[in-house]
Amino acid sequence: MDMSGTGSMNMGPLMVMSPNDMSIRIGSSQSNLMSMGAMGSGTSWQPSSAPMHMYYKVAGDWLLMFHFNLIAGLNRQGGPRGVTKFDSQNWFMPMAYHKLGRGTLQLRGMFSAEPFTFPPGGSPLLFQTGETYKGQPLIDKQHPHDLFMELSAQYTLPVGERATWFTYFGYPGEPALGPVAFMHRASASENPSATLAHHLEDSTHISFGVVTTGFTYRWFKLEGSVFNGREPDENRYDFDSHKWNSRSARLQFAPNRNWVAQVSYGFLRSPEAQEPAADVRRANASVQYNRSFNRGNWASALVWGRNHVSSSGGTHNLNGYTFESTVNFLDKNYLYTRLELVDKDELLRASDRALLGITDDHPSFRIGAYTFGGVRDIWDTNKVSLAVGSDLTFYSKPAILDPLYGQRPVSWKLFFRIRPGKMDMSMGGMHGGSSSTPPDQQPKH
Repeated sequence: MDMSGTGSMNMGPLMVMSPNDMSIRIGSSQSNLMSMGAMGSGTSWQPSSAPMHMYYKVAGDWLLMFHFNLIAGLNRQGGPRGVTKFDSQNWFMPMAYHKLGRGTLQLRGMFSAEPFTFPPGGSPLLFQTGETYKGQPLIDKQHPHDLFMELSAQYTLPVGERATWFTYFGYPGEPALGPVAFMHRASASENPSATLAHHLEDSTHISFGVVTTGFTYRWFKLEGSVFNGREPDENRYDFDSHKWNSRSARLQFAPNRNWVAQVSYGFLRSPEAQEPAADVRRANASVQYNRSFNRGNWASALVWGRNHVSSSGGTHNLNGYTFESTVNFLDKNYLYTRLELVDKDELLRASDRALLGITDDHPSFRIGAYTFGGVRDIWDTNKVSLAVGSDLTFYSKPAILDPLYGQRPVSWKLFFRIRPGKMDMSMGGMHGGSSSTPPDQQPKH
């Protein structure tokens, strides 16, 4: 180890430690760095001050990292359509960095056992829609993620001292569209449920075929993608093959360590297998905030997504609004909330429409979901963190849905969570634990 600059520490050819961040060197540059704290899903950014839960090891010229998150427990969804199931949300992420030529190579994998740990057809989640099971649309269920969620490579070149050019390839991977995927956002780190607005905001985080390229300059990242916009099929263990005929562009802005904003737009060709003639134009904007304080952290996000759906039956818009926040205090305690308003047009089967006297094939309803929960670490070391938690979700909906959902359904979850311990960023206090997500950001000048 050697010191290079005030308050920073070189740890091998790639990793540079500062008092409150860990960075990856771009090529041989002494000042052009990627912040590990800023890594989100795919090539997205989140605030670089966000906590990191990850193991790392310097192995010669390679920097190796590993992150995992396992949540399991009892899931009770309320009302006439609700059920009670035991299920588990989980993912595992190995990563590797290596200096290659003038730049830095990043390799990343992400895997999930949800095809085995979800009940058949998906995890119960009231008012959730999207994808299929046995050829039928999923309603009131969250689909499992694929066994292979990401297999990607990114190559980043320094351009002077403040800019980079990068290319990202994933099969599967995530295009430049939307915010950090919900399971990677610091603002949702303790919430075991998917957002109801998932298919309006960040559902492209598993795309079987994506190429992204772009530039960063100081606080800005501008990037574009060509990708396969079709949702993953029901076989959660294979690799899908469809044309790469969707495209997107995204601009991200990170003025300091605590804030990230993004706007993005994408054209998704035939994303739903059951409606191959329907295309989606998705607009998206989000703001993420994170602030560390003594013995704690506060992370929040505000996300808007709109699907403009074009099909043989005409066009229509669906909007989703998500606010979520998680506060960690006195080291071991967490309180979190998620507040959503989402337009849903796939809640009713033909028999449901007949019961309610609705003739429209895709009636749209504005659904509200309001979650409040808490988590406590019961065993927390620099290697592993074990916690227990619970939450309650209340809903708002049009009265016409009462015969199906009841007047006031309430859902709850009771769960435990296991992940690596939080990385100690203090000089000389580096243990074997560290981060939760993935990409790159320039140092602030």
